Amino acid sequence: MAIEVVTKDCSALTDAELGDMADLSSLGAEWSVGLLSKQAAEWVLVTQAFEKDKLRGFVMSTLERIGGTPSLVIGVGAVARHRSRSSVLRAIMNHQFHKTLMAFPDEDVVVATRLGTPSPFDALKDLENVRPWPQVRPNGEERAWGRRLAKRYDCAEFDDRSMIARSTGDYIVFDHESLKPPSVPELFDAVDPAEGQHLIGWGWAMAEFLEKFERPDA
Repeated sequence: MAIEVVTKDCSALTDAELGDMADLSSLGAEWSVGLLSKQAAEWVLVTQAFEKDKLRGFVMSTLERIGGTPSLVIGVGAVARHRSRSSVLRAIMNHQFHKTLMAFPDEDVVVATRLGTPSPFDALKDLENVRPWPQVRPNGEERAWGRRLAKRYDCAEFDDRSMIARSTGDYIVFDHESLKPPSVPELFDAVDPAEGQHLIGWGWAMAEFLEKFERPDA
């Protein structure tokens, strides 16, 4: 079944759309309409994926420069626990990469998200130098990037070696349960969601990689 994906400004979201998004995320993170409305005010773009006119996934994000570096910062997202979840996530990320290419042509871009489980690493799997990663000790520049992203996400606490952060308020992570989660459980051994903890994960979308997404349906 074809997946239709649209991207628009978060400010254009209707109450009905926020309700559909809340119903979707209730499968995992149990976010309310009020919480998602607040998130819509914090992020710029929303990408929604539909199958037979039924919402299957969404992501709110912002394209910006962090310390002068082009960045795609994923704020909040959810993918339904449906057999098409892998295709939905891929379609959403393709649209994200298309928008990134349009905003930052011929530039390398850092792509970041927050993770409570290994599954959302699926969104970063095509990127270069994904961090954190098992048995890879972050170097000084990578630790600095962790701190920059923790500041961008307004984290209350952050460890730049483990990349474990703690939220200041609502617990927001990428709500996705992969059919075949990446084998990185050790990264989450010390993560306690009950304490508001999550990982900050990121990778690099190199300019030559983004060139493939001149069309949003690449």
